[in-house]
Amino acid sequence: MMKFLCAATAALSVAQTAYAFAPINNRYAEVSTSQLSVSVSASQLAAVGSNTNERTPMRQGSYVALITPMTETGAIDIPTLRMLLQFHLESGTDGLCILGTTGEAAVMTMAERKTVLDVAVEEVKGKIPILVGTGTIDPEHVKEQTLQAIDCGCDASLVVTPYYVKPPQRGLIRHFETMADLGLPVCIYNVPGRSGVDFLPESIGQVAGHPNIVAVKEATGDVSRVAQIHEAMFENGVAKDELLLFSGDDGSTDEFVLGGGDGCISVTANVAPSLMHNLMMAALKKDHDEVARINSPLRRLHQDEFCEANPIPIKWAVKRMGKIDCAYLRPPLDELSPDFHGIVEDAMKEAGLLS
Repeated sequence: MMKFLCAATAALSVAQTAYAFAPINNRYAEVSTSQLSVSVSASQLAAVGSNTNERTPMRQGSYVALITPMTETGAIDIPTLRMLLQFHLESGTDGLCILGTTGEAAVMTMAERKTVLDVAVEEVKGKIPILVGTGTIDPEHVKEQTLQAIDCGCDASLVVTPYYVKPPQRGLIRHFETMADLGLPVCIYNVPGRSGVDFLPESIGQVAGHPNIVAVKEATGDVSRVAQIHEAMFENGVAKDELLLFSGDDGSTDEFVLGGGDGCISVTANVAPSLMHNLMMAALKKDHDEVARINSPLRRLHQDEFCEANPIPIKWAVKRMGKIDCAYLRPPLDELSPDFHGIVEDAMKEAGLLS
């Protein structure tokens, strides 16, 4: 996939000229700098240039939607974060997704985000891809967070459809192309159950040719979306291998990848990283029997890790495994209700994670 080599020139042009020419769908279109109103510092431009050829390209497999460990006072637990990152390297996790919903990014300051990104880069840069959530409701804030990710040396951004305001499809198309023009590879995150808006396959097909739009996290739970997106890409003259398709729904991930998807961005992988990696490798090989063997004990966990709002149950599960000392979540979330401890624990036992 050659999309990862196209960022620096466009970013430099945006900063230096009244109009930039950004490749979109294999053609060139004028992009007014008024669309990119966040000022780009010299260090950020240098980061775009220096990181372009050093990025670890996104690839197929299991990405963990990583929790953010915290102390009992709500501070980010940096030593434990480092240990979790090493745990995933050792367990065969194929990619890292940080500062997403599971990572409680919505209640972090920009300074805290930088701390998490810096630690991730120090621990895993160049070993597995670092995908960072930069999406939110305000496009200016998305730009700010994306430029920070560039500065820190991350590999790609996960940009959710702006939630609550329900933009039309044309607004979503413009939003994703504008963020991709900043220079960091983009994974579109479609999660209508949380955002209230569905980025349709036809619209994904229209943006798939942008050189910096490299993946989609599809969290509808509708496995037919794989074929629909591929068909929309074909209609727009884009080859299937130009866009990675990741399942964002652990319960249907096996069928999603067996049906032509490329992997998952997984909550379950927080506690079962090796199993999720093995599951994705079997599904990519279309080994239906092996997929069933690996996934059958995980099915209850896929379901019960959402017995309360994510990431409440999975953070408790990581603590129950002994990987973190505290299952604290920042308000308005709260630690898992004792009413659900037995449910999650039984699911973990069924998955072979506890004796």
